[in-house]
Formats: sequence, structure tokens, C-alpha cells
Amino acid sequence: MCLLTVPALAQEQKEVAYRAFPWIGSRLAVWVIAQIHLNFAAFILGVPIFAVIIEFMGWRTGLDRPEGRRYDWLAHEFVKLTFAAFSTTALLGGLLLFLLITLYPKFWTYVSQIFAPTMWLYALLFILETFTVYLWYYGWEWLSGSRKWIHLSLGVLANLFGTAILVVSNSWVTFMVSPAGVDETGRFAGTLWQAINNFTWMPLNIHRLIANIVFGGTIAAAYAAFRFLGARSDAERAQYDWMGYVGNFVAISALMVLPFAGYWLGFEIYAFNQTMGVTMMGGFMSWLWIVQAILIGVLFMGSNYYLWLGMERIPGSERYRPYIKYLLFVIAVGFMVWATPHTLIASLEEVRRMGGAYHKFLGIFGVMSAKNTAVNLMILTTFLSYLLYRRANKESTRPWVRAGMAAQWAVLGLAAAIVVGLGVAGYHPKVEPIVRITRLSPLQVVTVLAAIVIVMAIDIPMFKGARSTGVIRWGSIVPRSQYVLILLAVSFTWLMGLMGFARSGIRQHWHIYGVMRDTSPDAVTPALGYAANVITVTTTLFLGMVMFIFWLGGLGARHEEPHAAEPTAAAVPIAGGATPEG
Repeated sequence: MCLLTVPALAQEQKEVAYRAFPWIGSRLAVWVIAQIHLNFAAFILGVPIFAVIIEFMGWRTGLDRPEGRRYDWLAHEFVKLTFAAFSTTALLGGLLLFLLITLYPKFWTYVSQIFAPTMWLYALLFILETFTVYLWYYGWEWLSGSRKWIHLSLGVLANLFGTAILVVSNSWVTFMVSPAGVDETGRFAGTLWQAINNFTWMPLNIHRLIANIVFGGTIAAAYAAFRFLGARSDAERAQYDWMGYVGNFVAISALMVLPFAGYWLGFEIYAFNQTMGVTMMGGFMSWLWIVQAILIGVLFMGSNYYLWLGMERIPGSERYRPYIKYLLFVIAVGFMVWATPHTLIASLEEVRRMGGAYHKFLGIFGVMSAKNTAVNLMILTTFLSYLLYRRANKESTRPWVRAGMAAQWAVLGLAAAIVVGLGVAGYHPKVEPIVRITRLSPLQVVTVLAAIVIVMAIDIPMFKGARSTGVIRWGSIVPRSQYVLILLAVSFTWLMGLMGFARSGIRQHWHIYGVMRDTSPDAVTPALGYAANVITVTTTLFLGMVMFIFWLGGLGARHEEPHAAEPTAAAVPIAGGATPEG
């Protein structure tokens, strides 16, 4: 009798499109687990990228030298964080898969029929990455000495597997936003490659890769802050102060190019479907970008503030401190412009007083010409903050130092003038929107990136072999700087959740835009307030789990022999121009 009931059960199973999750509903259950899983995945994919670079720097410096061993210790600390979060990521991924199969069987069947080969590839890549990361972590001492190059190769291989996993999984989520290879009836009639290589696949690959590096840097810096605040000795504070600086440096470096990748992704969404693009920027989600602007302002302001606080521990930095107020002014004004909405929330009486929906003065700052100009100037200012930090305890001995500095200021001034000029040109009535999007904005991006490259190309040889004005007092930074690092981690985690909601929400009542309609009881796009509450809950849960992992790592670290040298040891040049000692 049981065997006879199997076909009937199977037939009933095929007809089920949705199942309800108790109490909170299916969508919320999937949303929360997916976001926490994505946060952990971003962390374990982002941190190994700069961990292997730092390990390489230690190897090239020489592991027989103290500075080389410090690099190696730092890389090991970063990989230890990745290793601790790996199993949690896998468990959450398995739970997410279970929820999708059971709660959205029809959707899962459709997607898996198209992407089945890539799902098998994903599983294989995950197994390979897991094996490689385990070998990378546990083989740290075993693959040392003459076998160090093998260990470095494992780190590179782990990053290749991780990036491949990112690229494969992105094809699934981008197909939901911009499906390709689908005929007019909604039937998939294309090839697997067409489905993968859709409009938003490559932009999302680049955007997520950069965002993962920023995210990994902020979480690693927050871990260092956590350990710094609980340190019991000056040597321990010094090593975690340095670790926090490196994590923040990595985050700032990637953050400066992240807006450009986001602009490209938004441009491709518009190119695929203008209605979707208008919904994202000008529809009910328009105020989401004001919240995003506030968070981005916190990231830029916090990153710069941390650098300015860090200059207090550097002898000789006094000569640059008078410039900080000007840098703060530019960032604050840019933040206000970026956060200014085009259409203000106003009563009927206020609209009448303004003479329309747009404020006569503030309205000009609500369009993308102003916002792109503001964010590019904020990036240039952040780069200048880093430049001052980098040379804070250095005096160049090059005979051409005056000419070099004059050239640097000329390049930065010219870049700022070009960015402002292109922004003003965007207001000209004869300039069409497509010209602003495809020409003026990309030119601003190219100008800023070119200025950064040229200035660094001058700065590196100009300060090579520079005379030191004093040793950096690692570990002496004020405690509030560590809370800034924690704030940056919280803000970026929240921002990731917000942008994930934006990318998914523009599909509105579609599982796959224009192909598979969402007919479940949850087939409505939630309001921004509701979404903000959900994002806050997921951020709190994620950070709570991360704190627990940090605590476990701290328990194990108490029994390890400290690797850090005293802060007064010889100077060690590192990426960013700062060292554990000077």
C-alpha cells in the first residue's frame, strides 16, 4: 500500500509551488538565513585575498628577519579568522539550500534545471577550497623554510577556488534579475552560457569581489580592535594595533573604488530594463539611497577619522595636523551633498512656498551630477589623508623633493578641477542624460584613478630611503579609535544588507524578472522601514556570531606564545607606509 501511494504523493509534490514556514513566513526565513550566509561567505572570500599578499610580503622580506616573521604572523592571524568562520558558512549554506528546496520547490526546480551543471561545479569547488584552506592553515609550520613557496601556492589556490565559487553563485542570482536565453513564453530556450553571461553577471562579480575585500578588511580590523581592547600587555596592544591598521588600510583601498563598480552595476541594470532602473533609483526605493548615503558617509568619515587619530602616535605628524580641518570640511560637504534627496518630503504648504516639488537651492544637489562629483572628491580627500599618514614620520632626502611635491599637488588640484568641471557640465540643458551617464561620469572616474596612480608613482620613489623623524608608537593609539573600527564593521555589514535588499527588491513580484511570477502570500516588496528592521536583525545576529567566534579565538590565543616584538624595534616597511615599529 505504501508503494501504491508514492506516485500520488509525487504528483502532489509536483503541484506544490510554495510551503509556509511557521510563525515568520517563508520569505523572512529565507531572507534572514541567506543574508547571514552571504555575510560569512563574503568574509571567508575577502580575507584570504589580502592574507596571501601579506604572507608573500613576509616571505620576500625574509622569515629569518623579525619584520618577515611579523608579516607571517599577521597573515596567519587573518587565515585563522577565515578558518574559524568556514564551518559556520557551510552550515548556513546547507540550511539555506534546505529552505529553498522545501519552501520554494517550483522555483528551485526551474533554476536547478537550467544551472544543474554549475551547481555540481559549485559543490566540487567548495570541497576543493575547504581542503585547500585546511591544508593552508594546518600546514603553516610544516610547509615553512624551503617549502614556503608551496604554502604560498596553497593560499593562491584557495583564493582561486573562492573566486570561482563567487562567480558561479553570482550567475544564479543575476539570472533572477536579468534573465537571458528565455523566450517570450518564459521557457528557457538558450544555452547554459547564455544564462550565466547575463547583463548583470560580470558587473556583480566585480562589485562583490571588491565589496568582499572591504568587508573582510573591516571585520578583520574589528577583530583586532576587540583584541586590542582586551590586551594585557603593551606588546599585545602593539601587534593588534598594527593588525587593525592593516585591516583598515585594506578596507579603505578597496572602498575607494567600490562606488565605481556599483555605478557600473546600476548602469547595466538600466541597460537591461529601464523600468527596473527607474524603480531602483526613482521609485519607491529612492529613499533607500539616502540611507545608503548616510552609511557611506559614516564609512568615509570613520576611515579618515581613524587615520587622523593614528597620526597622534607618529612623531613628526604635527606638521600635517593643520590640514585635517580642511580635509574634514571637504568630506563633510561631500557627505551632505551625497545625502541630499532630489525631492524633499514636504507638506502641501511647504511645496507651495518652494514653488514646486524641488527646492530652488537644495534641488540642484539631489541629482547624480552633484552626487558623482561629491563622491569623487571624497575619494580624492580620503586618498590625501592616507598620503599624509604615509609620510607622517618621513622626510625625503631626494634633491627633487620640492618639484615632486609640487607635481603631486598640481595633479590633485587638476583632478579636482576636472571632476568639478564635469559635474557642472552635467547641468547644461544641451547635455542629454545618456551623455552624463556614459561619458561625463566615467571621465570623472578615470580622472580620479589616474590622479591616484600618478601621485603614488611620484610618492614611492620620492620617499624611498627617507629619513625617519621618529618611531611609530604602536599600541599607544587612543581606545576610541578601536570603537571606530568596530563602527565601520557594523556600518558596512548593515550596508551590505541594504544593497542586497535593493538588488532583490527591484524584481518586485517576480522570482525571475519577467519570467516566473511570485504568487506566494509574500508577493509584495516590503516597505523600507520593514526592510531596515530585518536588516538590523540579520546584522545583529551575524555580528553576535562573529563575536562568539572572536571570543573562541581569544581563548585559544591565550595559550599561544606572542609573536609581536616590542614597539621600539627596528622599522619595517609595509603596505601603506607604516610598520609595527615605524
